[in-house]
Amino acid sequence: MTLKQQIVGNAMQMAVCTLQPGQTVYCEAGKFLFKTANVSMDTRLAGPGAQRRAEGGGAGGGMGGMLRQAMGTAMQVGQRVLAGESIAFQYFTASGGEGTVGFAGVLPGEMRTLELDGSRAWYAEKDAFVAAESTVDFGIAFQGGRSGMSGGEGFILEKFTGRGTVIIAGAGNFIDLNPADFGGRIEVDTGCIVAFEDGVRYGVQRIGGLNRQGIMNAVFGGEGLSLATLEGDGRVILQSMTIEGLANALKKAQGGDKQGPTGGLFSTHAG
Repeated sequence: MTLKQQIVGNAMQMAVCTLQPGQTVYCEAGKFLFKTANVSMDTRLAGPGAQRRAEGGGAGGGMGGMLRQAMGTAMQVGQRVLAGESIAFQYFTASGGEGTVGFAGVLPGEMRTLELDGSRAWYAEKDAFVAAESTVDFGIAFQGGRSGMSGGEGFILEKFTGRGTVIIAGAGNFIDLNPADFGGRIEVDTGCIVAFEDGVRYGVQRIGGLNRQGIMNAVFGGEGLSLATLEGDGRVILQSMTIEGLANALKKAQGGDKQGPTGGLFSTHAG
């Protein structure tokens, strides 16, 4: 059953979802805004995939099945902790008629719905996930070794599979691009990536070489040493504001540490 939802607002958008009787949607803890009285709320450590397997008996019977289910949940929680995500999900189910539940992100910016048909996964930056139908599985994807560590924000990604609606949020305004429309490759500030389809290859490249221009780019360009690369044919969503940029602007307004005129390697990183 398709999730009926509406994105409302401008600078700080919200998603208002209408649930049919028995329909369930889940969110990351902290993204819930409001609900009608006929919508139940249940907080669980397990993701929807583990919940479906448990309800369908996929974990097997007896103590062995319970142990496998517990170990699977513990592994999911451990991955989310390592990724800096919330350890729990909140599930909302309507009963006795249609119900309404509202969600929002944590930064000033846009929200977007992704419709999964089971053929392609979607990847998103940390904290982009807001809510999804219970038919969508949420996971953590670790970007490989050198690329991930160099890319900062891109090392750990959220991964969505299955069928149904996913709601994501980011900072500032969104733009949708396809690398195939730009010669097959675009280069992006690592903090500006919100989400991209499976089939788009993510990587990280150094800005310039170890020469005068490369050093100028790294020190004064505001991007540090690396840019993210996105290659292939698929949808990419970028955001106009980075979390680091917002944090630096707030610190400057409060009279704290300032980024100064140089940016780049001399910028103040939040954290």
